[in-house]
Order: sequence, then C-alpha cells, then structure tokens
Amino acid sequence: MTEQTTIPATSGAFTDGMLLPRTVKVENLNHFFGEGELRKQALFSNNLEVRRGEIVIMTGPSGSGKTTLLTLIGSLRSVQEGSLLVLGNELCGADRDLIVRLRREMGFIFQAHNLFESLTAFQNVNMAAELVGLDPMIAEGRITSLLTRLGLGDRIHYKPNSLSGGQKQRVAIARGLVHKPKLILADEPTAALDEKSGREVVTLFQELARDEGCTIIMVTHDNRILDVADRIVNMVDGTIKSDVAVQETSVICEFLKDFPLFSDLTPTTLAEIADQMMVHKAEPGKTVIRQGEAGNLFYLIRSGSVDVLIDEGQSKKKVAELKQGQYFGEAALITDEPRNATIVAKEKSVFYALGKEDFRAVLATSATFEEELRQALFNR
Repeated sequence: MTEQTTIPATSGAFTDGMLLPRTVKVENLNHFFGEGELRKQALFSNNLEVRRGEIVIMTGPSGSGKTTLLTLIGSLRSVQEGSLLVLGNELCGADRDLIVRLRREMGFIFQAHNLFESLTAFQNVNMAAELVGLDPMIAEGRITSLLTRLGLGDRIHYKPNSLSGGQKQRVAIARGLVHKPKLILADEPTAALDEKSGREVVTLFQELARDEGCTIIMVTHDNRILDVADRIVNMVDGTIKSDVAVQETSVICEFLKDFPLFSDLTPTTLAEIADQMMVHKAEPGKTVIRQGEAGNLFYLIRSGSVDVLIDEGQSKKKVAELKQGQYFGEAALITDEPRNATIVAKEKSVFYALGKEDFRAVLATSATFEEELRQALFNR
C-alpha cells in the first residue's frame, strides 16, 4: 500500500493538517519502587506523546501513577526502563548536566507550595528567576505582573505567614511561571483555590499555551477545570487507559451522529469509537487501499473525495466516486476476503479510520450498523 500519513485521531497532534513539534514522548515506560522482595511496579509500559502548546490533564484514582509519571517527565526521578524524551532529550541514562539544563526549561507547580517563610511573596518568586539567570529588571516587572494577575497585587511584599493557603499556592504558581518555561508540570495546582482563583490560574495557562507555545501537563481531580484541556489522559493502576483529544473527539462525534450508519449508537459509544479512530491524510493520486490486499481498516471520508477503481487486467475501471460523509473498506472487514477494489484520492483528502477489531466491536454493539453495512455491501 502507498505510504500515508497516519496519526491517532484523538492524539492532539493533528492541527490544521500540521504536526506540531513534540515536547514529551514516552515509550514503554516502566517504573518500580523498592528493592528485592519489596520491589513493586508502579508504572506499566506507558506510551504518551505531548505536542508543543498542548494542555494535557491527567486524571485517575489516587495511587494510579499520575504523580510518578509527572515527576519522571520533570526529571525529579530517574528513568529505569523505557524511553522518555523531553524537549528533544533522552532522560533514560541522562547525566546530571543535561538534567540541570532541562530543569531550567521547566516550571514546577506542586500542591505543597514550599515557600520560604522568611521571604516575601516577591522574594520567593524572585528566587526562581535568579536561579535561571533572568535579568533583574525583566524579572521585577514579570513578578509584579504575575502576582497582580493572580490576585495578589496588594500582597506582593507579604510573607507567607500573612497569606492564606490559597494565596500561598498562587505565589507558588507565579514562581513556576516567572521564567517563561517551555514545559509546565503541575500537580493539583488548583486544589487549594476557590472557583474564581482556580479559573484565573487555568485561564493564564491557556494564554501561555496559546501565546508562547508553552506545553502544560497537569494532574488534577478538579472537575471544574477539565474544559481547558486539549487532551485528557486517564490513568488506572499504573497504566494509561485512555488518551482523548477533547476537541477532536467532539468533532468526530458530531460527524458520526449525523451519519445514518451510527444513528442508533449512544453518545458514550460514539465517544469510545472516536477515541479508537485514526486520521489518515492522502495527497491527490495516492492509493489509499489496493485491490487484492488484506483489509484492516474501515474509512470515513472527513474531507476530499476518492475514486473507486476495479482492476480489469490491463486497465482499471472507475466504478464510483465517494465524497465527504461516505465510507469504504467495509467489505473486506465483514467477509475476511481481500480488498475488492482500489481506492485512490482524487484530491487532498482526510479520512477517519477504524481498525478491524474496533470495527467488529461496533458491529456487535449495533444491529442497525451491521444491517446497513451488509445492505450497502449487497447493493454494491
């Protein structure tokens, strides 16, 4: 089959047809605590990619491995097994100098604010600016701006013992943002904040992602802020169970629910299908599937059009043209026979594709889906 560009539909990597630079790439990552008989595995073969400018929220029960993964990404723990690329650098086996350089490109925000009690809010934030060598004049303006934006304009020169728990947390947030990091790692950053303050914090995160290309990975149980996420990663028992791009999933669901083939499926089932779909892109003239090959994908046309060709020996005969909202590739998946036609992109096209096992799971879920497919197959 001709090479095509293929990425998960809900990976968050597909933005107006462009693949954004990768900030974090996790491959087959395992992690253990303890030694000998007490050794216990905490993370199991995890894979994750996070692109520049994404806001990724990690959810899951307490003890599911979220914070462990976050601290590994932040180089606060050593990588034991697997690969972990951060800002283009491999952390597995990384030396101390590399780790120090990388940490200067990151901002850390943790639920425990860990402020110095003898320093004012301004001085606590300024310590982080000094550590990365930020110009004092630039630092002063940025610290004042951040603390004011976070509702602490009248508390800039107060020490922690004169601040509430929520105010201390906002100082810690300013400390993590002052040097304009490329990657922000936040563990329950809004847990101690009221709704108004929490909303101000995540709005600031959105602006950093949009205006400065900052990537944000956030662990939270705060359902009030899930709407800011580009992707929601759910962890259970040390394993990433789902990785859903919120906007793209919504787009796919809207597309599917207006499609007669999927009309009787519940919103939950539609979302599950969307999570399993991939985006395929093909330039004009590219072969998407070839007659005689084994079939392993079912395609929905998101945009563009394709020609359906039948091989007649010395030539190929065009028997149909399919456009946005139509589908192909179902025959081989239903019958387990080779592809019965060649599909060629007529123009630049984008498809949603569903793998064979997931396609058959939908067949088992929806009698209407199977009936319509078989009727279409018969008519063709």
